[in-house]
Amino acid sequence: MGIAASELCRYVIRPTLLYLGAHSQTAETLLLGIAASQSALGTALHDRRGHGLYRIAEPRHRALWDHYLALDPERASLVRGLASQHAFLSGPHLELTVNLRYATAIAWLLVEEQQAVLPEPDDLLGMARIWRQTFQPQGRLRDFTRAWHTCIAPASQIVC
Repeated sequence: MGIAASELCRYVIRPTLLYLGAHSQTAETLLLGIAASQSALGTALHDRRGHGLYRIAEPRHRALWDHYLALDPERASLVRGLASQHAFLSGPHLELTVNLRYATAIAWLLVEEQQAVLPEPDDLLGMARIWRQTFQPQGRLRDFTRAWHTCIAPASQIVC
């Protein structure tokens, strides 16, 4: 069993987006859908495809730091502030599994890096396209919508 969608949104996704200055209803909904699609909201936090709620692969994590965050030292410092002080230095990829706010920030920055135009918060297919472009290029849009309906829709009246 994973994390309750409403709690993930309220205690992790929303505060992280606010911290990054990137909050919107669409961003919350998109990250919730990505977490549902990638790990069934945390049912499995680690496999060969990547780490944590968003299943971010080590090369993608490294590339984000080397080619995106390195170009914006203030943003990099902000994100680094979410990571554990000592654990990040010895195992930066482990932060994606054990630190939900850090993983959420990295997931959002992967979306931001793509410069995708965000759809309306109720446009599941639009969000599925961003998920596929950013996280699962071989993924099917129905995989995103199925994960949404399985993990999030049953509690949709209390989500975000």
